[in-house]
This record gives sequence, C-alpha cells and structure tokens, in this order.
Amino acid sequence: SLLDYKVTGRDSLVFLVDASKDMFVRGEDGQPSNFDLTMQVVRSVYTSKIISSHRDLVALVFYGTEQSKNPSNSFKHVYVYHSLDEPGAKRVLEVDSLQGDKGARLMEETVGSGETSLGDALWCCANLYSDIKLRLSFKRLMIFTCRDQPHGGDAAKDRQARTKASDLKETGVIIDLLHLMKPGGFDVSSFFCDIISPPSSEGELGLQLEPSDKLEDLRRRVRAKEQKKRALSRLNLCLGEGVNVAVGIYTVAVPARVPAAIKLYRETNKQVQSKTRTFHTQTGSLLLPSEVKKAQVYGGKQIVMERDEVDSIKKFEDPGLQLIGFKPLERLKIHHHIHPALFIYPEEDMVLALFSPSGSSCLFSALLTKCIEKKVFALCRCVARRNSPPRFAALVPQREVLDEGKVQLSAPGFYLLHLPYADDIRTLEPQPFPSASQVQVDKMKQIVSKLRFKYRSDAFENPVIQQHFRNLEALALDMMAPEDTEDLIMPKVDQINQRLGPLAQEFTELVYPAGYNPEIKPAPKRKSADNEGGAEKKPKAEVSEEELRAHVQRGTLAKLTVPVLKEACKKFGVRTTGTKKQELMDALTARLGS
Repeated sequence: SLLDYKVTGRDSLVFLVDASKDMFVRGEDGQPSNFDLTMQVVRSVYTSKIISSHRDLVALVFYGTEQSKNPSNSFKHVYVYHSLDEPGAKRVLEVDSLQGDKGARLMEETVGSGETSLGDALWCCANLYSDIKLRLSFKRLMIFTCRDQPHGGDAAKDRQARTKASDLKETGVIIDLLHLMKPGGFDVSSFFCDIISPPSSEGELGLQLEPSDKLEDLRRRVRAKEQKKRALSRLNLCLGEGVNVAVGIYTVAVPARVPAAIKLYRETNKQVQSKTRTFHTQTGSLLLPSEVKKAQVYGGKQIVMERDEVDSIKKFEDPGLQLIGFKPLERLKIHHHIHPALFIYPEEDMVLALFSPSGSSCLFSALLTKCIEKKVFALCRCVARRNSPPRFAALVPQREVLDEGKVQLSAPGFYLLHLPYADDIRTLEPQPFPSASQVQVDKMKQIVSKLRFKYRSDAFENPVIQQHFRNLEALALDMMAPEDTEDLIMPKVDQINQRLGPLAQEFTELVYPAGYNPEIKPAPKRKSADNEGGAEKKPKAEVSEEELRAHVQRGTLAKLTVPVLKEACKKFGVRTTGTKKQELMDALTARLGS
C-alpha cells in the first residue's frame, strides 16, 4: 500500500549551501562566519547519522560558485561536493577541512564564488535524487543562505527557481530554509516563501521568521527538521459505536546503549551471519519448524500444543484503543507508571470509513481540548499489536508549548500510560524507623532549598556512550587522541559546599552522634574462636528417592535448585544432555516418572 511504501526504505538529506562571498564574512568580535556555522552543523549531522542511522543518504551541494562540478557538468555555478551516499569518516574529514580560515581559503581556491542560479541548483539536486536506484522513504532538502534575494531581483531566475522548487515538491522532496543572520535582517516573504514546503503536519516545525545567528539555535532547528518521526504502530481510537479516530503511537524516549559488537570473519573481514537450527537430542537429525512443538507441564502431565493453538491462546482481539470512560487527573498516581510513556497523535495518512484525515484530526483536537479544560484523562482498553494481551491505558492530555524561537518543546496530544492490574500491585510492609524531629526537618528543608536547580534531560549526556563513540571517532578519523569527555552527572562538590555553607555540618550534628565521620570505614568484625578456620561451607541438600518421585508425580521439580537436581542426577546415574535446569528436570522425569 501507499502507506507501507512511505515508511519503508532509506531517509535522504541534501544540504544546499550558498557559497557566495557574503557567507564568509565574519561577525563582530571575531564571531564565526555563516559558512563556518553551516559546516559545523553539517559535520554534526554527518556524525549523528553514522552513529544512529548509518544507512541514510546525505549530500552536500554548493551553489553560487565560480567552479562547476556536477553530473555531466550540465549546470554552471553548482558544485556537488558530496553526492547522495552513506556518510563515512572520509566525508567528515573533508567537511572538517572546510572550517575556519583554512577552510575559507580552500573554498576560494577550489570552488570560488560566482553567479547564482538557485533554479539550476534545485534542478541538479533533482538529478541527484533521480540517479538513486534505492527506495527512499523520506527526501528532504535544506537551503542554507544569508541572502533573501539570491538573484538580485532577476525576475527570470526567480521564476525558474520557483518552477524547479514546485517540480521537486511534486516528487515528494521537502524543501526547508535555514536562513542565517545578515545586516539589515532577512526578509523571508520577498522570495523564499514560495520556495519552501509547508509543514506536513501540525506537529512539524514550520518556517522560522527570525534568522539563526548562534550555532546551538541552528543545530536545534536542523535537528527538529531532519529527524523523521515514525509511528511505532497505527491504531484506531474507538470513541463509540462507529466513531473512530486514526492515531499513531510514538516512542517519546528510547534508552541509548552502546551497540553490540559485530562478529567478523578473520580472513575476509566480512560480517558473519549466524543461523539457528534445532536437532533431535537422541538421533541428531535436523528438525523442521513444523516438527517443533511446545508443551506445558500442568498437574504432573505434559500438555503438547501446536503452534496454531499457541497463537490462538495469545490472541484476544484486533489491535486498537477502546474508550471506556474518563477520570480526574488527580486519580492517576505515581505508582501507576509501570511502563515508559508513549505518545499518540492523529495519523493523517490513514483514511477511515467515517472520517477523512482532516475530520479525524478535528475530532482528536476537540477531545484533547475538552480533556485539558476538564482536567481529566481518558481510560482505554489497549491492544497494541496482534497476539498482544489487552492492557488498561490512561490517555493523559498535553498542551503544545513553543520556545522563543517558535521551536516546539512539547507537542499537543495524549501520553499513553499502561496501568497496572490488581495482580501487579503488591502490599509492602515498610520497616519501622524513628521519626525525625521538627528541628531536623526544618534544617533539611533549608538544605533542599539551597540545592534546587532546574533539571533538563537534554543537558546531561551518558558519559559511557560519549566516551565510546569518541574513541571510535578518533580511530576512524586518524586522530592522535580522542576528545576529552566531561562527566556531566558528577556532583560539583565545591559548588555544593559553597551553597550550603555551614548547613551540612549543622545537620550532621543534629542527626548523627558526636564524633561521627562518614569517611572512616567501620572496623571489620573479629572471627569467633569456633570459626577460626574460616566460614564453613553449607552442606549440600540431599533429596531421597521417595521425595524425588513425589516431586515428579506432582510436577513440582521446578521448586528444587539446580545444585540439588545435579546431585540427584549423579546419585541415580541419570545422564543429561546439558546443565540447564529444564534439561535436568526432563532427565529426572524420564527416569523416575516411569
């Protein structure tokens, strides 16, 4: 289907950078030029693509150049520095060489600055896309420039650029403008408003009227645009009989982990592919998937089931969200959060029987607005995918929040929280502990108020992952040594002591006994006279044959530990094919169950 075609394939991104002389002018007080800012952003995207999605395609194209370099050299003043291909270490080094004063001189020697024809540049980018034989699911082109009139008022060139931009947008290419600071301001409405693509959804960042003059601001805008938001799954939110809303479920945060090592064949250095095969334990013959069955021991009897029977047991109903009712937000407690939250948003690409995509969005928006006004959450029955068990879920509403640069900080939609069943909640009996006096509580309040700070998750990077990838980067780019990694989660002890002053010592004197020093380790306990020879080993637990037969008949062998099962196998001369608990249980059952 068209929807499946859109979400399969590789992502692609083309950087179309203005190479005119205005881009190389440094700012006040030695601030980096607009070209330097652009190259730093391009390098950042290259390295992030290598780490997170190395199969994506990226390209770097300069326009307004003196020299020309493109397929067949059909377009003047267009220089294809990198064609559409996977990013690599060589490309990162080449982008590094274009930064700073040396990079400006290198650009002047090899590329130069000349006439500008944005229409030819867009046409060249269209040819880059047409030459790719791979399936592309996402095509984006970003224009970096500080000139709001690239053709100096030439109506013919303006018209040609608008025509080529329209042709690109018809082929599914999304055109974005990342305009940079210039003296006198950047007027987007004079030319580029007809070139760029409108936002494809309400949650996507649209055209920014204010130009970027700082590296972090430019990086944030590029990151917000180049990351494609893919739905984890697409479901129907049923509000009642015949009333459905098409929604997509998105993952808000994914734990970042160091990637697993890849096994390579030492002679060819190519990746090794592993295959799993199942063999009969007695004959050694290869088993086909249809010959493998699953079993469950219940009441001392082994119940064998076919694969179709196992699948039918797991299936409850078709995937979807079914509205049950509404509850006040204060009824949602902290201990109800048993799973990382997901985010749901109306899915424009799904056309339902009763609602067009626009109607689905309107109904979703009305539901969100009313939930926010009444301070309630929607209680739903959720089946995420086929053969998944049903779960209760709370849909918690969230307003849209934008920062000063009109970049979206939080999208309008619902957070989906999986709620626990009654079986999941345990009653804990906390141990009694002495209560603190009011003086101690007041002193701790002062300490807490002194150490409060505004927490932002994006301000703290995982030091282990950062060090890992910087080591890889140093190896790939032939660097002398990797860049130093700052551990941002280490407490700033000097700053904490400066803020607290004498409060920490006063609290210690109120709570701990006199002379308490947390740095001194407690003295090791002396061994008793009866235990001078060291700790005695625990005797191995032995089970008689009658007890083992009783366990086999009742199907309770799993209650015994692995060492006990191994000892029993040795005692009765039972040969096993492995040392796993299930294998030991199977061997004892076959011997004693007859």
